[in-house]
Amino acid sequence: MSLGDKARNKAEELKGTVKERVGDATDNESMQAEGARERAAAKAKQAGEHVKDAGREARDAFRG
Repeated sequence: MSLGDKARNKAEELKGTVKERVGDATDNESMQAEGARERAAAKAKQAGEHVKDAGREARDAFRG
């Protein structure tokens, strides 16, 4: 995972967290749900990137 991908995913996660908290504070359920969706999507992207990184590391370990 490149540093840029990590930064974009983290920024997206933080954006979702902020929306979720603003939704909580203002009792805006749609904003809260939107923030939760964005945060979950960013975490899923990060998990996928971690799996790809692990696969690359395993491949490189076998290559020597």
